Amino acid sequence: MMSQIPATPIRQLFLILLIASIFGVLFWNLHFFVPALLGSYTLYVLLRGPLFFLTERWRWPNKAAAAVLVLLSFLAVLLPFNWLFMMLQERVVGLFRNADQVKQNAEALIRTLEVKYEVSLLTPENMVSLSNWAVSAAQGLVGATVSGLGLLLATYFILWFMLTEGKKMEQMFFDGLPLRHENVTYVRKQLNDMVWGNALGIPLMGLVQAFAGLLIYWLVGVPDIWMWFAITFVTGMLPLLGVALAYVPLSLILLGQGEEGQALLIVLYGFIVMGSVDNIARMWLMKKMIQTHPLITLFGVVVGLQLFGFIGFVFGPILISLFILLLHIYHKEFHRRE
Repeated sequence: MMSQIPATPIRQLFLILLIASIFGVLFWNLHFFVPALLGSYTLYVLLRGPLFFLTERWRWPNKAAAAVLVLLSFLAVLLPFNWLFMMLQERVVGLFRNADQVKQNAEALIRTLEVKYEVSLLTPENMVSLSNWAVSAAQGLVGATVSGLGLLLATYFILWFMLTEGKKMEQMFFDGLPLRHENVTYVRKQLNDMVWGNALGIPLMGLVQAFAGLLIYWLVGVPDIWMWFAITFVTGMLPLLGVALAYVPLSLILLGQGEEGQALLIVLYGFIVMGSVDNIARMWLMKKMIQTHPLITLFGVVVGLQLFGFIGFVFGPILISLFILLLHIYHKEFHRRE
């Protein structure tokens, strides 16, 4: 007599397939909101402490406290990024309008440097390719930023419900994780550390180096100083080359204009002072919060710019960190040691 297949594993497998199918349909049609969900959770973790302080210590109504925190955080996020975006967009639009003139000026600058210092920097063919790439990258960045503003609105729409129903949503989420209790606690702690390390650590690194660069830009008398402050802030959030992507092009522009002393001063200051500020700030950051690996930041920025636009500098690394955390949780949950 043949043994029958137990009914319980069949029902369990059928239920898993049904859940996976429905999740796949939902994800396929709502994947646009995944970055918004990630951003809202990031802001919720940052605002969770002030929310509980207002509601439990000062006895504020939950919705009133949530409304105040949403408004303040929206202004804190939107105003600085809007200032950066508007300033950089003005320059990008100017480049589009005067693309031929910008190309001629760049070629003249490079020819001056090649003749003066007897070096070969770029061939005309490479200049054409570089200019085409720059225009394409700028157009893509502006387009991604416009869509990122839409995601920002969706982020705050989801954030409102997270703040007004925070404890209930937390309980439902962590109780629904198919993990052991100790791993649920580990996930909760790692998610909080990951959000604080990326959402505050990465912009903080860019801001510290931007103010360090602002000093030398002001002393040297760099024209359009706030634009270079914004560029230094953005490049300061990038790993590896970082602020060198700001002060090296600036020094080359000054060098082409015959201001050799100012160019040399900026290069030395950037290499010695701004590099030291970067290292000191990172050492302090490692003591205060989790430190993100440079490769995670690099690839996260690439992914984040595609998903979020300009604010992807922050949310992109969080997405990759979350993926790595899930891999680590899988190892902790199912790896069996002999």
